[in-house]
Amino acid sequence: MLSYMLAAFGLPAVSAQTKTAAIADRIFRAGASISNITPMLGEPIVGNFNEPPAENIHDDLHARCLVLDDGTTRLAIILLDNVGVDQAVLDEAKNLIYKKTGLPKHHVLIASVHDHSATSAGGRGMKRRGWQFGKPLDEYQTFLIRRIADGVQVAINHLEPARIGWGTGKVPQHLFNRRYRMKSPVMNPFGGWDAVKMNPGVGNPDVVEPAGGTDPEVSFISVQSTAGRPIALLANYSLHYVGGVPANDISGDYFAVFADRVQQLLQADRQDPPFVGIMSNGTSGDVNNIDVIGGDAKRYPPYAKMRIVADDVAKEVLRVYKNIKHKDWVKLQAVQSDLPLKVRRATPEMLANIAKVIARADTAKPLYHPLEKIYAARVLQMEQEWPNEINIPLQAFRIGDLGIAAVPFEVFTKTGLDIKAKSPFKPTFTIEIANGYYGYLPTPDQHKLGGYETWLSTNRVEVDASEKIVKELMSLFSTLK
Repeated sequence: MLSYMLAAFGLPAVSAQTKTAAIADRIFRAGASISNITPMLGEPIVGNFNEPPAENIHDDLHARCLVLDDGTTRLAIILLDNVGVDQAVLDEAKNLIYKKTGLPKHHVLIASVHDHSATSAGGRGMKRRGWQFGKPLDEYQTFLIRRIADGVQVAINHLEPARIGWGTGKVPQHLFNRRYRMKSPVMNPFGGWDAVKMNPGVGNPDVVEPAGGTDPEVSFISVQSTAGRPIALLANYSLHYVGGVPANDISGDYFAVFADRVQQLLQADRQDPPFVGIMSNGTSGDVNNIDVIGGDAKRYPPYAKMRIVADDVAKEVLRVYKNIKHKDWVKLQAVQSDLPLKVRRATPEMLANIAKVIARADTAKPLYHPLEKIYAARVLQMEQEWPNEINIPLQAFRIGDLGIAAVPFEVFTKTGLDIKAKSPFKPTFTIEIANGYYGYLPTPDQHKLGGYETWLSTNRVEVDASEKIVKELMSLFSTLK
């Protein structure tokens, strides 16, 4: 580029020796920050079918931010302690970040960790499951936007010459596919029959086998000062929340515990600026921490199980960390696209059964399923509010030889493994629930089996959406050279 500009002005081209000197002068920088995004008490805690009010804050919620700069390109990655944030909210956060810092919007990746112990950032009440674009943002959404932007500004303020490295380990013992083939079909809320059931219960004699696999990899990116002081560590692990949180408590779940534990293991406490540990959620749409077949149904005290999981993951990261080589400079790139996907619609049979459910008295026995009333309302809302097609944001980052894919769904393991296998960057990992939230993303073969993750309104887009997303991500990766 420099040689082209000099030639345009009739100046001599840059010599090979000058190019070598310019490369040697490149400075890689990194900065990180933590913003408190804890909501007010009294707001409903979401993630389950009941929404109890928040009455206690066990540990604060945060937006954890990492900013990387190779001297030409700057990237920001922000992880939020939330179950899922609407794209409209994150778009506004990116607008504010651009206004305050000049950072291009497609260079900013904002994702939720899928924390089930936080209040909603999707609007209030039932309407949070509707089509949110163009609707007024509520108080917490507005607060969240500002705190995200503040975090990026602080991380930029903390930029300093740095080195970067990455690695992968394996922590298979806490991962279980949560969808199980059953001996007999089970009825769903729409009056149809499913071959699989989510979380059928430990020791259930009707369980045949898991309906899918898991991804045991824990990937991570480490940045440290040129003197070797840890600045931040961003990890990625394909596991749903762990839970074990009292119903009315706000907590960051194992994601927050990992951040604290890895800081301790790296002996990075009480630094200035503070070290920032970050856990991102990989492709865990069909994976959780419950061993249905081999488990003993042991009950853990509140917060105990998440500490076990976080400790094991952090120790594996530390084991690999000790042997990675931090690089003085790597190339950074980002690209994003909007992929059009068709919105799923209810079949005539489903609508007929939903009408029967709506007509049933609340005190009467369910016709098909205990959740039929909830799903009837959700599907009707989709029919009324959702357009026939939506554009979903897909994003790809290059950090040296490492690739990151960002997808705004709860992604199944198979899709994540496909992305890793097909990506030109090694390693590659996927951050799910990124830049928006559009529900679950089963693969076509899992759609055929049915089950909670495939139910309409839990899943909202066309059956072959996962395959289209993988294809588009590979196209995006191919442009990063």
